[in-house]
Amino acid sequence: MLKTGLELKQQQKLSPLQIQTIKLIELPIQDLEQKVRAELESNPVLDDEPDPDSEEERREVSIDSMKEDGDIPAYKLKVNNWGKDPRPEYNTFSVKEGFTQSLQRQLGYRNLTPHEHEVASFIIGSLSDDGYLRRDLDAMVDDLAFRAGIETNEEEVERMLKVIQDFEPAGVGARDLRECLLLQLANLHQTPEVINATRIIDECFQDFSNKHFQKIQSRLGITEDELKAAFAKIVKLNPSPGGQVDDSYDDQSSQIVPDFILDEHDGVLDFTMPRFNIPELRVNKKYADLLMDAKGSSERAQKEAAAFVKQKLDSAKWFVEALKQRQNTLSKTMRAILDYQHDYFLDGDESNLRPMVLKDIAEVTGFDISTISRVVNSKYIETHFGIFPLKSFFSEGMENTEGEEISTRELKKALQECIDAENKHKPLTDEQLVVEMSRRGYKVARRTIAKYRSQLGIPLARWRKEI
Repeated sequence: MLKTGLELKQQQKLSPLQIQTIKLIELPIQDLEQKVRAELESNPVLDDEPDPDSEEERREVSIDSMKEDGDIPAYKLKVNNWGKDPRPEYNTFSVKEGFTQSLQRQLGYRNLTPHEHEVASFIIGSLSDDGYLRRDLDAMVDDLAFRAGIETNEEEVERMLKVIQDFEPAGVGARDLRECLLLQLANLHQTPEVINATRIIDECFQDFSNKHFQKIQSRLGITEDELKAAFAKIVKLNPSPGGQVDDSYDDQSSQIVPDFILDEHDGVLDFTMPRFNIPELRVNKKYADLLMDAKGSSERAQKEAAAFVKQKLDSAKWFVEALKQRQNTLSKTMRAILDYQHDYFLDGDESNLRPMVLKDIAEVTGFDISTISRVVNSKYIETHFGIFPLKSFFSEGMENTEGEEISTRELKKALQECIDAENKHKPLTDEQLVVEMSRRGYKVARRTIAKYRSQLGIPLARWRKEI
């Protein structure tokens, strides 16, 4: 049975082309340019310089004609996927650094091996919107193997998670609320109040959650004043360290290039994908010559050289094909989003933003939901009414009391208004917020209130209460 299980796992592994495509789809436009340049530097078969030989002197190379055993794949030696502009101009925009981008930037400062960096980067990409890791470590090991082709184990995943838990904002990467609060407390100056707060969360978390203050005092042997001082520290902590993502403009910003530019003419929507410095790729002639010279040779050294070139040709073929698939995937996805949100993209009126989830676009394009998720992550579109991340157009749809569809944005705005207007000495519970939202014309379940409250970074009622 064990052998069968191992064989099943091997069958689910992705091909090199699939892995390469997944990685390229996730990259925003600037990172893609860097990736292409890095590939050119690492693979001597690829070249972006014009061939110095004239057409008459150029030696045409056909990989098919070089096959001796049929195992060298056919390869288009010259490809230009990105238009004719040698160095096009494109606009850059300043936007506040996103949550995931911030973590990836901090990861770049750590002295890790390439393998460790890949594992840690995958963990960052697996964090929920509120900054928690909600997957078991053994499930993460399987995800890394099947989805990214990265072999690892639970010990290494946990070690890389500890690295991420040392990042800002404090509390990120926690697996539950208790761990999240402890991470934040450990990051503070260890005053008596902070030490007591740490003991409360570490040793009396259940009593703290239920506000059994006398039990906590008795168990820890602290006074009422010490309890209040510690409690004051705890309520200032952020239970949702990743839940306050802000895409507004800010002085502390990073430069981005839009991946798509919206065109609108007389109600007809179209888009372009900026052409940037992705070079024309071709096979380096000296390596083609090496392969030609190795044909039919019985010399061991020449055969080894030919095997090396074949491996590099395979890698080049996968990379070029992955670039093509990325272009096609992004284009089809953006087209589907424009069609789905046509009325909104005409003038940017948020009241015209239809409820839309990843599944809606996956059904239109025929791509997997995971693929759509990778496309919209870290990608931006420039419109005549601003520049926006693609993920901002996705939300869950619900109905109001009149049966009309409304977006999550509208619901969250109404929820925030309810909480802003509450009596802070008697804050509204989630059940009471259901009633208050109903009065405003929104049919929302308690679990939905809890979900949106968490995404807005708003703590439970007992945490919002002012003593």
